[in-house]
Amino acid sequence: MRLITAFILCSIIMGCASTDTGKRQRSKPSDPLPPSTRPTYNLAGYPPAFKDGYIDGCETAKKTSYGHKDESRFTKDSQYRNGWKDGFNICFNKK
Repeated sequence: MRLITAFILCSIIMGCASTDTGKRQRSKPSDPLPPSTRPTYNLAGYPPAFKDGYIDGCETAKKTSYGHKDESRFTKDSQYRNGWKDGFNICFNKK
């Protein structure tokens, strides 16, 4: 029973992990990165604006070159804002 619980817990944690190892050095982009270059997270079922905010917030908390806060969207789009806050808080607490 413990083995099954440990397996499920590991699967959940690994599903939320970023595919970017963070070892590459890049300059900070001035604009959001195109979708093909952004890190991916398992956020199935969430709206696109929330996903964008989560990735931006998490990468900001991890202080990677992908970290970005779209101030205009953050102010006007509640889904982006909620995603950014969630991503930042979750990834900041993982340090």
